[in-house]
Amino acid sequence: MEPTKVVVRYRDGRIVKGFTQNFFPNKPTFYVHPANSRNPEDRIDITVKDLKAVFFVRDFSGNAKHKERKKLSLEDRPQGRFIEVTCKDNEVLIGSTAGYDAQRPGFFIFFIDSQGNNVKAYIVADAVSKVRYL
Repeated sequence: MEPTKVVVRYRDGRIVKGFTQNFFPNKPTFYVHPANSRNPEDRIDITVKDLKAVFFVRDFSGNAKHKERKKLSLEDRPQGRFIEVTCKDNEVLIGSTAGYDAQRPGFFIFFIDSQGNNVKAYIVADAVSKVRYL
């Protein structure tokens, strides 16, 4: 499996940027090789229940000037249903999901802005205060 760029956001505000090869939504733990480490043996063990979300990103720096598009255009073909997720820290995420179920430990959201840095995110259900279908 190819390493995937992720930004891991903990509920307490900590952030880890790096590469993972073993994230699976049904596993309680995974590891990240830090982006700023040159040692391939370095890794951080991550416990999913401590997280807000795992963001799958195009690059680690992003573009602070980019305004993320949060509305569908006629060309968009969202995967699943269009959804608005409000996290307990008041961040609002908008995208589509094919697998939201309030009874599951988490779910994926796919962002509609193809020019944005976030491709998709795994949102931990306990970090969510409200979900609304759009």
